[in-house]
Amino acid sequence: MIEYLPLVAAVGACLALALPLVDDRADLFVTRVALSAFGDYVGENEARRRSQRDRMRAAHVAGTTHRVYASRTLLYAAVLGVAGSVVGVYGAAALLAALDVGEAAIRGALPSAVEFVAVVARLADLGLFRLFVLLAVVSATVGAGLALGAYVARWQLLDQRAHARAAEIDATLPRTVAFMYALSRSGMAFPRVMDTLAENEAVYGEAATELSVAVRDMNAFGTDALTALQRISRRTPSDDLADFSENLASVLGTGQPVSTFLNDQYERYQAEAEAKQEQYLELLSTFAEAYVTALVAGPLFFITILVVIGLVLQDTLPLLRVVVYVGVPLATFGFVVYVDSVTQGVGGTEAVAESSLADPDTPSVTGVRHASDESGAGSDSPRFDGGATGRDADAAGADRWAESRERLRVHDRLRWVRRLIASPAETVLASPRTVLLAAVPVAAVGLLVFAFPITLGTPVEMVDQIDGPIVVATAFVLATYAVAYEFDKRRVRRVESAVPDFLDRLASVNEAGTAVVGSVRRVADSNLEALTEDLRRTRRDIDWGADVSTALRRLERRVRSPMTSRAVALVTNAIRASGDVGPVLRIAADESRATWSLRRERRQVMLTYLIVIYISFLVFLGIIGALSVSFIPAIEAAGVPGTGGSLPETGGGVPAGPGGIADGIGDIDVAAYEQLFFHAASIQAVCSGLVAGQLGEGSVRDGAKHVVVLLALTLLAFVGIALA
Repeated sequence: MIEYLPLVAAVGACLALALPLVDDRADLFVTRVALSAFGDYVGENEARRRSQRDRMRAAHVAGTTHRVYASRTLLYAAVLGVAGSVVGVYGAAALLAALDVGEAAIRGALPSAVEFVAVVARLADLGLFRLFVLLAVVSATVGAGLALGAYVARWQLLDQRAHARAAEIDATLPRTVAFMYALSRSGMAFPRVMDTLAENEAVYGEAATELSVAVRDMNAFGTDALTALQRISRRTPSDDLADFSENLASVLGTGQPVSTFLNDQYERYQAEAEAKQEQYLELLSTFAEAYVTALVAGPLFFITILVVIGLVLQDTLPLLRVVVYVGVPLATFGFVVYVDSVTQGVGGTEAVAESSLADPDTPSVTGVRHASDESGAGSDSPRFDGGATGRDADAAGADRWAESRERLRVHDRLRWVRRLIASPAETVLASPRTVLLAAVPVAAVGLLVFAFPITLGTPVEMVDQIDGPIVVATAFVLATYAVAYEFDKRRVRRVESAVPDFLDRLASVNEAGTAVVGSVRRVADSNLEALTEDLRRTRRDIDWGADVSTALRRLERRVRSPMTSRAVALVTNAIRASGDVGPVLRIAADESRATWSLRRERRQVMLTYLIVIYISFLVFLGIIGALSVSFIPAIEAAGVPGTGGSLPETGGGVPAGPGGIADGIGDIDVAAYEQLFFHAASIQAVCSGLVAGQLGEGSVRDGAKHVVVLLALTLLAFVGIALA
């Protein structure tokens, strides 16, 4: 066994590189080794260092420096290069051992058309010197390939992340500019506008995150606004944000009105967003046609041809299994990844809240705590929940409040249980991931109960006993997830459809001369569909002593939708700057209405692609069913004596007796072909459903319900075939 120690050491070194992902001490150790070995080298070439730092900044790599990242990259490349050299030697030796069967034996085992391949057996007869050269070449090739691949992959990963960030920045830039314009329109100073944007970067996405770097430079390092914005234009991967930063710096430098500039930029980006959506929809049309042609019609044609050849001439089951079990899933996975990379940041749906019954005491998405989140210690500010301030409490009172806080913590831990008892259905449906994790063991238990024990027999017979239950269990798991996901998604959609009307009415009442508090009270009495009940709770919060900002942040925590979070962030910050929030509300309403209009148009156009994919799958299922019901029985009957196989010739003059087209059909495993058809239809149902969700609704997660529908159609079709 001692001859395998280098191989074990090489594999162990490769596995050790993965330890930093799960252990902080291992991560620190790897960093120290990398800096000791390559820390001085990575800083020698200034041009290369500057280029690599720009790539790291564009990818927004946090928590590490260029020296650490570059040193670790070289360490990974060196370790993988050495390990690859060792593995290459053992791989070459294993190949030579496998070829030590003689050229004559290989020629006898291969068909005459490819017997020339047997010359590779001569490698086993090489002399010592030639053998050493061969192993050295293989070792150097594998090692250099792994080392170069690791080095290039580490830096290419940054480029991919930068490209993805650029797409996200371009997608979120219009609403970020709208936020800045609204705050500047309310009278807020520009530095405060930037600070507020940085505080709400979780709401406004990557564009706000990128601009918050300028805020950090100004606040932490004393950089002036012009220099900070110019640095952003150089480091950002987005061309749109680079132009915006340069133009904004010019406006600030020349003293022009910032509000006018931001208004022009917002209208420009909104028009560009509409144009990009048109390009996105045209791109989706191309992708839908390509998918139907290449990954539905193509495999169907290939399967049909192989089935005809397999049943009539020569067994093609192995090749069919490769197409069905490997080719179709891998091709679909590649298609999904490619479409996601091409359309990232252009279309799709925004992330919805994971829980519709989120804990009302969790921090707001806007990043601003409400009044009852204050600790109370060292503060004389009024509290709206009846609490006492720390300066007024004596020692005994402090102990009493400590006990109360402990009881409150226990109460908070049991809140989920109380919600479950009060509204079990809504609580369960509020978390799709939890529902999915709970459905998997239930499906596994059902599978064990209904599919086992398996009666021993041929492999085809044994698989026949479990493939149907597996498909049913898969449909059950995905159905539970789809129900929970759609419940939350439709709730958010109903709420967001009412947000533009809410902001419009609030703006109208405020512009008529009513204060913000009175405006909220009056609007809460109107009918705003899904928002009505939550707005009435907001009015009660105000009636019971909460200020408007606190009440609106509580509304945002209850609703948990991206559009509502943006509106609340804008309104609450505008209230700080001015009591006249009518113009700000108009801007927020226009931005929300534009976003909702684009989203609704996208859904309407995408419906066409859903229908196309459904029709293509039904065609696939129909042809597979025809092969099972008509073609296979006819071919099987043609090969059985007394059922038509003894006819002297077919209608086209092709002999059907011995030596004819039906000769040897009786040796074909027809049951295996029928089983493969069921598996092909089930796999195609899963693939088509996921692609339908991605193309039709913008996310693979939306495809769960389509997978359930298509699997149900597959089960019904094959149950009908079995009963026919």
